[in-house]
Amino acid sequence: MKRVFLIAVMALASATAFAQKDSGFGIKGGLNYNQNGDLIASVGDAASDIVEGSSGKIGYHFGVFGKIELAKIYIRPEAIYTRTTSTYDVNGISTDFDITKIDVPVLLGINLVGPLHIFAGPAFQYQVENDLEGFSINEAENDFSVGLHAGLGVNLGRLGLDVRYERGFSENEANFIGTNVTNVDGRVDSRPSQVIFSLSLKI
Repeated sequence: MKRVFLIAVMALASATAFAQKDSGFGIKGGLNYNQNGDLIASVGDAASDIVEGSSGKIGYHFGVFGKIELAKIYIRPEAIYTRTTSTYDVNGISTDFDITKIDVPVLLGINLVGPLHIFAGPAFQYQVENDLEGFSINEAENDFSVGLHAGLGVNLGRLGLDVRYERGFSENEANFIGTNVTNVDGRVDSRPSQVIFSLSLKI
């Protein structure tokens, strides 16, 4: 997986070098609304696990992109710093789960009518840090994972607006144990499921 991630980064660097010559390099940023996977916890001597789905919260992202136009089709690799937050109800207490990660989507897009375009592609993800409020949490099972980005956007001169959906392909769990919340332990799925709103500027 690390090799795949490095290949994706190299693709971004190559595309950026090409795109600079054709003014196809830029910066981007925006907000995301994220919900991670289920949290499964055992409380005290309970005979069965408690399964809690997450509630979404607003996060943010910023990064760079390169774009290569090929008639009506384009290739757009990106490198994005992302911060997400989801909330779980654990034993009656609301707990935030924060994740910091580096995303490298490699998108294939189609220019439709006027400024409108659609796109999709794999997103290679490296999880930098996670934090579950009130708990001591281990690193996720896999630092590197793969997901999917798909969405649509409009280009208004050098400005671009897009909305996309991101989904991780497989579970990526991390174990935790209570600190502020006693007699609670379990695991939480850090796989993302988020809607992303972005503003980009072509340089």
